[in-house]
Amino acid sequence: MCGIVGIIKTDNSLIDANALRRSTDMLANRGPDDSGSWVEGNVGLGHRRLSILDLSPAGHQPMVSADGRYIIVYNGEIYNFRELRAIIDPIHSSWQSNSDTEVILAAYAKWGPGCVKRFHGMFAFAIWDRQEKILFAARDRMGVKPFYYHHSSDCFAFASRPRALFPLVPTLSRDIDEQALRFYLESGYVSAPYSIYNDVRKLPPAHYLLMDGNGLRLERYWDFRHIRPENAWVNRSEEDLLDELDEIVSRTVRSRMISDVPLGAFLSGGIDSSLVVAMMAKHSAKPVKTFTIGFNEKEYDESTHAQAVAYYLGTEHHCEYLSVDDLLQLMPTFREEFDEPFFDSSAFPVMAVSRLARRHVTVSLSGDGGDELFGGYHYYQIAQRLNPFFSLPVGLRRIIASLVGVLPKHQFKLLAGALRQPDSASAFAFSRSIAKDFRGVLLPSVMGRTESIRELFSTVSNISPDGLHPAEQGMRLDAFYTLPDDYLQKVDIASMAFSLESRDPLLDHELVEWAMKLPLKWKLKGGVNKYLLRKLAYRYVPRNILDRPKQGFGVPIDSWLRGQLKSWAEERLSDKALFQNIPLDQSAVHRLWETHNSGARNVHPLLWAILMFLDFNAKRTAQ
Repeated sequence: MCGIVGIIKTDNSLIDANALRRSTDMLANRGPDDSGSWVEGNVGLGHRRLSILDLSPAGHQPMVSADGRYIIVYNGEIYNFRELRAIIDPIHSSWQSNSDTEVILAAYAKWGPGCVKRFHGMFAFAIWDRQEKILFAARDRMGVKPFYYHHSSDCFAFASRPRALFPLVPTLSRDIDEQALRFYLESGYVSAPYSIYNDVRKLPPAHYLLMDGNGLRLERYWDFRHIRPENAWVNRSEEDLLDELDEIVSRTVRSRMISDVPLGAFLSGGIDSSLVVAMMAKHSAKPVKTFTIGFNEKEYDESTHAQAVAYYLGTEHHCEYLSVDDLLQLMPTFREEFDEPFFDSSAFPVMAVSRLARRHVTVSLSGDGGDELFGGYHYYQIAQRLNPFFSLPVGLRRIIASLVGVLPKHQFKLLAGALRQPDSASAFAFSRSIAKDFRGVLLPSVMGRTESIRELFSTVSNISPDGLHPAEQGMRLDAFYTLPDDYLQKVDIASMAFSLESRDPLLDHELVEWAMKLPLKWKLKGGVNKYLLRKLAYRYVPRNILDRPKQGFGVPIDSWLRGQLKSWAEERLSDKALFQNIPLDQSAVHRLWETHNSGARNVHPLLWAILMFLDFNAKRTAQ
C-alpha cells in the first residue's frame, strides 16, 4: 500500500523537483517506510512506500525496468504475482527483487495494456515509457485503490489524493463541480469520474488510460454489468453451490494472506467478517489476529458478537472499548484525511479499529463486498417486496403508501416513500438517497442543469441484462457506484490514515463474476438475506453465534449535532463567507437546522452532508 504522484508537462517545460517532493510528502501516511522520486525533463514521478512485500531496498519506487525503458509508481497488491513471474520468466533469471511491482513492469513490457486483465488484486499504478513517450495508468476492477488526475493543455498530473495535485499544478482551479455537489448531497458520495473539483477527475474502476502526443484516452477493460444470472443455477442443489462458493472464497482469502509483515483481520461478528476470519484460520498455522471496537453504550456495541466468533475460531483477539463520544476525538483526523466532503460517519469507527489494528499488524483483511454481492442490505428486500406493486395504478400505490407510512418503524416510512416513486428504479434511487428531506437546499438553477442519482443509476440499468429483478439491479448499482465511491474510499482513507493496508477478499473479481451469475433465489430466500453466503458461514461458525440483526458501525450524528457538535455546526452554518460562490441556499439550510434542532423532525443525514461540505469549503477557501 503506497501513495503515488506524477506529472507530464505537455508543453515540454521542466519539472519542478521541489514541487514534486512537496506533493509526494502529502502522501506520507500512505507510505511511511520510504520515499522516492524520478525526474527526467518534462516527466516526474513520486512515491511513498508502505513496505508489505520484499521489504528490502530492491522494492524501492519509482522502479526502473532492467533495460531502463519503463518506470513505475504503484499502489496496491497483485496477489497472483508469483504465478505471473513463472509465466513471464520460468527460469527466474531476470528478476532483481521479490516484489509484485517488478512483475507489473515485466507484464506491461510483455503484454502491453492487456496486462491488467491478468492481474488479480487491488491497484492503481502509472508506467512511463521513455522510448515511446507514453504514460500508461490503470485502476483495479472494483475501485479499491484511488487514482485522481488533472488534464489540461499544458500538463497531465495524477495522485492518490486530490490535495497532492495542487503543488504539482499551481494554477489548478479549486472551483466546485456542480454535478459532483448534487450527487454528493443526494447520495452522500461523489461518483466517478467526477471529483468535487471542476478540473480534477477520478479514473473509474476497471479502466486504464494512455497519455501520449495524441492526448488522453480511457478504456474500460472489465465489466460485470452485462453478466446475466444463470437460469440453470435456479435448480442446482444448495450443497453443490455451497461447495463451489466455499472453494472460491477459500482461494480468494488464501491469496490475500500473502505478506512479509504481520497480518490480521477486522472482526465485527457479522456474516462477512466472520467468514473471512474462518477462512484465514483454515489456512493459518498460527492464531489469526482479529480486531474489534467495543462501545460502552449497548445500543452501538457489537463486541460481544465478535468475541464469541473469536473464541470459537481461536483467534488472538484485540478489542478496545470506547464511548461513542470518544470517536469525536478522531474529528481532526477525519477532517485532515478526507480531501473531498465525505458524508459516511462510519468512517469514525473504521478509523478507530484501524488505529487499534496498526498497533499489532500492517495488513488487515475485511469482509467488505458481501452485502452488495449477496443481498445484505434491507433496501434489496424492499425492492423485492415492492416489485409487484409497480404493476398497480399510481393512485392505488399512493393509497397503499399513505396506509403504510403511518406505521412507526423507519422501514415502513421508507417503504411508503418508495411506493410513491414512478417506477422500481426510481424507488431504489429513493431508498439509497440521503436527501429524502431535500427541499430547495441546492439552488434551482443548478438543479436544472445537473443530473439526479436516478438518472445516474439509469446508465447501469441500460447496460444490464433485460428482465433483471429490481433487487438484483439494486445490488449491481451499489457494486458499481456506492461500493467504490463510498465504502471502499472510506476504508482506504481511514486505514491509510494510520498506515494500515486493508484487503478485501470478497471483492476478488472471479467471486464478483460468480455472484453476478447467482440467481436472486440464492441471495434473498424466505425473508433471509445473503442466504447462500450465510449458509457458507454456518459451515465454519455455528448458526447460534452468527444469527443476529445487522448492526453495522452506527454513529449518533443526530445527538452530536444537538450536543457536542452544536456550537461547531452553528459556527459553520452562520458563516456567510462559506456560502459565497457555492450553489447552496443559506436560508433553506438554516430552516433545516431549526427543524432538526427543535426536535420536530430528525433530518441529520442531509444536515451532516451539508456541514461536511461547508467544512470542506472552509479549508478550500483558506488555501
